Amino acid sequence: MVLSKSKKISYLLTKMGIFSYLDVIAHYPRKYDDFSLSDPKSLFHLKDKEKVVLFGRLATMAKNFHFRNTTKTTFLFSTDTLDFQVVAWNRPYLSTYLKMDEDYTLEGSYDGKKHQLNFLQIKKGRLAPEDTIVPIYRLPEDYPQHLFRSLVAKSLEEVGSQIEDIVPPSLNAKYKLIRKKDAVRALHFPIDREDLHQGKRALKYEEALLFSLKNQLIRKQNKIVKSSVRQKIDRAYIKSYIHRLPYELTSSQKTALGEIINDMDDKTLMYRLLQGDVGMGKTLVAFLAMLSCASRHEQSALMAPTDALAKQHYQNVTSMLEGTPYKAVLLVGSLPSSKRKEVLGQIASGEVDMIIGTHALFSRDVDYASLGLAVIDEQHKFGVNQRSVLASKGEGADLLLMSATPIPRTLALTLYGDLDVSTLTEFPSKQRDIVTKIVKTSDSCVKKEILGALNRSSRVYIVAPQIEENGEDSSSSVLALEERYEKMFPGKVSLLHGRLDDLDKEVAFAKFASGLTPILVATSVIEVGIDVKEADLMIIHDATHFSLSSLHQLRGRIGRNGQSSTCLLCYDGNDEEDLDKLNVLVQNEDGFRIAEEDLSRRGPGEISGTKQSGLPDLAMANIVNDFRMFEAARDDAAYILSHPELEGFGKIISLASKELGEFVP
Repeated sequence: MVLSKSKKISYLLTKMGIFSYLDVIAHYPRKYDDFSLSDPKSLFHLKDKEKVVLFGRLATMAKNFHFRNTTKTTFLFSTDTLDFQVVAWNRPYLSTYLKMDEDYTLEGSYDGKKHQLNFLQIKKGRLAPEDTIVPIYRLPEDYPQHLFRSLVAKSLEEVGSQIEDIVPPSLNAKYKLIRKKDAVRALHFPIDREDLHQGKRALKYEEALLFSLKNQLIRKQNKIVKSSVRQKIDRAYIKSYIHRLPYELTSSQKTALGEIINDMDDKTLMYRLLQGDVGMGKTLVAFLAMLSCASRHEQSALMAPTDALAKQHYQNVTSMLEGTPYKAVLLVGSLPSSKRKEVLGQIASGEVDMIIGTHALFSRDVDYASLGLAVIDEQHKFGVNQRSVLASKGEGADLLLMSATPIPRTLALTLYGDLDVSTLTEFPSKQRDIVTKIVKTSDSCVKKEILGALNRSSRVYIVAPQIEENGEDSSSSVLALEERYEKMFPGKVSLLHGRLDDLDKEVAFAKFASGLTPILVATSVIEVGIDVKEADLMIIHDATHFSLSSLHQLRGRIGRNGQSSTCLLCYDGNDEEDLDKLNVLVQNEDGFRIAEEDLSRRGPGEISGTKQSGLPDLAMANIVNDFRMFEAARDDAAYILSHPELEGFGKIISLASKELGEFVP
């Protein structure tokens, strides 16, 4: 299907993953320019930075004032209600474009201190109702908005009639939702604000309902009755082991472990989320759960998202098993075939009690003698299907998910269905002391901070958003940054990214950890699991490329020994939205607050693991802002699953099941 005669536009559409008219329609606007006129009464009570849209004429000619490289344009704009002084920066063309005898629709931002409007944009004449709300799409820079809007209009003409209602009729009636084809049209070409609102309501609810259905279908598969022949956990042994530790568990670690052990001793399968901020000791709790599993002669498997993290877990577990009768083994994809064969034999025969690894843990050729517990570290890195496949390797295996992206319990219940949640709330040692700042890449403080860290014999992380140039700016690629910092600090820099082979990764990290090369230039591969106590400085380039939760995770790599630390967020732009996002990190160290803000801004995809799992990549609904809708959808989903014979219920169950897919490793 040819969507455009232009080779350039066709290329851009392909790059966006758009290949059909239905794909075009499904590419929803990211925001709207709203030219609906402000209520005249509200103009007397404007707040600072409040946006207003006015209809009127110029009361004075627009004049330009030049200051070095800056141009200031001012004019008086007159409405039927009030006159406003308007200031526009670096728009000298306005002095010739604007005429005294013509009508205009003006959008501005009110400056409360100066009692004037900062110019945003202006259009000639009074806009027709259907032109007041203009959709803005996420497009490549060289794809004009108006051209894509034309393609959307054409796509709706071609296939708009094929858009089917997914939500059952009874629920559409219950919530007074408009039909889906009308909702899609309203999203792309809203007649007014109410039309847009109704379109969003319908599409958000559909997403929330499908999301909830899939969650509950997964939960139904995972929460099965396990065999009554399983032995009880040897609680006396676990208690004696904890007593021998050189440190005391925090109260929340004790509570979480108690909840986990009670679950594992229960008749039904455990399906629990263990969450807590970076550095609160989730791994220790998980190890004690695995030790509990071993105490009743069953195996446990811990799955990490990367080989490096799996190897680190393996080293820690091996160390903690000293003096016990239990053994651990490492299973990662990079093992030589002979070693892999040996490890598989040990797992199948029951010679080993704890298996640490990556995706290799649920490969087809892995047979467990008695898998009783599956632990997923950084569970948001894995899809739901992968989690379930690992648990299914053992008949009735308990499942413990770990996440350093903590979210409030009410959100967790909605995101993950009705799984149980344990939350760590205290740091085992000293509270973190990290100062976070937003700086320009060229700021002299960057080099000054690095020199200070080197003088303290500390370690420095420098984080890049990409490995190499992507056709745009390559200055923040990990390769370019490594070259740059190596010139500044010769012989003191190591490079770490996902495309290096395992040996090079191990060498780079070992040199960094030992202090041989105290500066590590890396991608976000260091986001989880890396623990170097001497690290007290992190510099993150192009920080806006990362989510808030990722930035917080990265920041959690420093100050792990309680020492004062600094995180510099490099950002060379001046976009208010981007600065507002980064300031969340500057003003907060609370992982719950940051995660909730992150969800509010970008949806739950990465946090819940939905993007890898077949759960919907939410385009419209937001788990925080639309929380009440998700709660209603969760209850509706439960009703649908308990009454599949009702009109439309079977259809949406079938669709949810189909999208969820089979559990194939």
